[in-house]
Amino acid sequence: MKFAVIVFPGSNCDHDAYYMLKKQYNIEVDFVWHKENSLEKYDGILIPGGFSYGDYLRTGAIARFSPIMNSLIDESKKGKIIIGICNGFQILLECGLLPGALINNKNLKFISKQVTLISPSTDSIFTRKINSNDELKMPIAHKQGNYIADKETLLELENSNRIAFKYKVDKSNKNPNGSMNDIAGILNENKNVLGMMPHPERACENILGSRDGMKIFNSILNV
Repeated sequence: MKFAVIVFPGSNCDHDAYYMLKKQYNIEVDFVWHKENSLEKYDGILIPGGFSYGDYLRTGAIARFSPIMNSLIDESKKGKIIIGICNGFQILLECGLLPGALINNKNLKFISKQVTLISPSTDSIFTRKINSNDELKMPIAHKQGNYIADKETLLELENSNRIAFKYKVDKSNKNPNGSMNDIAGILNENKNVLGMMPHPERACENILGSRDGMKIFNSILNV
């Protein structure tokens, strides 16, 4: 398998993603500059976190018009694996590959902390190595991570089993950003596109405090 890590002006998690794919899995991976026009030779595409174009207009809103996005949308229609993390999730929403929107966190502040996730959908290519009772620990780092959608979209996501990850909410864990239905990550209709706010690429080594992010990449790579 060969992966592309797309790089926009302001991306800052691209090297994290590259290192994880290369170091942990020893697969072929290339940085692809946002002004390129083709992703045809790649089996998987990762849109990393960061602040594409400085978030000056709206998170992901300018990146959505980069030349590489036309190819990304085309490859998504072919069923290729696409994962957008944090700012990557925001970009996938802006380009219409995923429904809904991300707005400012409920407390209006940037949040950087470790959270606990559960996976309501364990039958997708991104979650097939995750058990329904698993609790995944990984970090978040965002200001616009509050997922919103209309009632019809939320119902459709629930009924079609397209909510890949939720924040675990109980006496010890709170919803960190106010996301509707505690949503942390969602899938497209064909379940080959995943957008999520937490950072699995930052939870792949013990030194980082968790290896739970590897369960997502183990699922993608089927190892």
